[in-house]
Amino acid sequence: MVHGDDGTMEQVGKQLRKIVTVVKVQDISSEDFVERDLMLIKVNVSPAQRVEITLLVEMFRGKVVDVSNTSLIIEISGTEQKIIAFIDLMRPYGIIELARTGRIALVRGFSQQSES
Repeated sequence: MVHGDDGTMEQVGKQLRKIVTVVKVQDISSEDFVERDLMLIKVNVSPAQRVEITLLVEMFRGKVVDVSNTSLIIEISGTEQKIIAFIDLMRPYGIIELARTGRIALVRGFSQQSES
């Protein structure tokens, strides 16, 4: 997902079309769409903090996807603001690693362009 003026959007589209795996580029900014960001975050955790962090993950409708003696890997998806809020909550525990998709989006409902 990209924000910019018409010139910026045109340039981004041209660059994306050069990438072999890109099948189609579509400007959906004027349509009703659903957007999400996906993040995996590895956080330091002591046995005493495990329950506290797990409760925070549940509040954010996330999922603990890996557990070790000293860390948790957590999966969170949602709006960019939600992802940033969760990152801010995890900073005091110690973030070991973090990977994000960036925003992705699809137009709501059914359209002929969506079929494929």
